[in-house]
Amino acid sequence: MSFPDVRGTLTENRPLADLTWLRVGGPADALFQPADVDDLQSFLKALDPAAAVFPMGVGSNLIVRDGGIRAVVIRMGRGFNGISFDGNFITAGVAALGAHVARKAAAQGLDLTFLRTIPGAIGGAVRMNAGCYGSYVADHFVSAKAVTRDGDIVTLTADDLKFEYRGSTLPEGWVLTEATFKADSDDAAVLEARMDAQLKKRDETQPTKDRSAGSTFRNPAGFSSTGQADDVHDLKAWKVIDDAGLRGHMIGGAQMSPMHSNFMINTGTATAHDLESLGEDVRKKVFQNSGLTLRWEIKRIGEFLGKPVVSGCPTG
Repeated sequence: MSFPDVRGTLTENRPLADLTWLRVGGPADALFQPADVDDLQSFLKALDPAAAVFPMGVGSNLIVRDGGIRAVVIRMGRGFNGISFDGNFITAGVAALGAHVARKAAAQGLDLTFLRTIPGAIGGAVRMNAGCYGSYVADHFVSAKAVTRDGDIVTLTADDLKFEYRGSTLPEGWVLTEATFKADSDDAAVLEARMDAQLKKRDETQPTKDRSAGSTFRNPAGFSSTGQADDVHDLKAWKVIDDAGLRGHMIGGAQMSPMHSNFMINTGTATAHDLESLGEDVRKKVFQNSGLTLRWEIKRIGEFLGKPVVSGCPTG
C-alpha cells in the first residue's frame, strides 16, 4: 500500500509493543504521528478509503495481539497536548495526560481531580468515559473536536458520543483531536491535597510499579447506563475474582496481581496471547463459580499469531 506524503512521521511495519503499557504486541501496517491537525486532515483525506485506521493513545488500556494490526495506527504527540483555560472551561489536546490536566486545572482552582489517578491521555479518557471516585468524563464533558475519515473537522457533543459506563461511540476511522470540559471551582490547595491523598491510596492498593493496563474487567453490576448515577457498587470485579480463587493466577508470564486481583500484569515474559488467555481463563472460572460474566475493560485489538484465544464464557 502507498501512503500520502506527510509532515509528521510515518513508519511502515512498525512494532507496537514499546508503545503499550503491557509491552506486548506485533506490528501495525503503518504508524502515523501527525505534526498537527492540518497534517492529520490531509493524510486522512488522501489515504486509500479501503485502509483501516486505528487511533491509539498512550497504550495504557490496550492489548495489541502478537500478530499485529492490519491498519494505519494514528498516535498523537506534541502537536496535540496543549491545555488552555477560559473561566471554568478547560480544553485539552487528546495527547495530554489526564494526570497533567488534573494538576494544571487544580492550579487554576478547577476540580478535575478524578483524572489524577487514571492512567492514559485525554483522548482515551473520552473514548472510555473514564471515571474514578464517583466522577466520570461524562459529568464534565462539554464538547470535542474530531477529524473524520474524509478529513473534515467536526464538533461532537455528549449526545453524539452517547456516553455509557466505560465507553462511548465514535464513527469508524474518526480521530479525536481535543476535548473541552467544565469544572467546579475550589481552592487550589484543597484540590492538591485531595490528589495527594488519592495517589497515596492508589499506591497502597494497586500494583503501580508493575506492567499493567489498569483494571482488567468492568465491575459486573451496580451502574447506570451512563455510569454516572448509580455509585453504590456492591459487586466488584476483584471480589468475584478472589471468590473464584484467582488472585495471583498465572498463565505463562501473565498474572492476576497478588496485590489487586483485577489488575493483570506482565511479569516480564508475557506475550499478548498469555495475557488474553489469562483473562479468558479468569472469565470462565468466575462464570463457573458465580454465574457472573465479567466484561473486559482492557481493549484487545489485532490478529493472533498462531492459535486464537477462545472466549472463556458462553456469552462471549
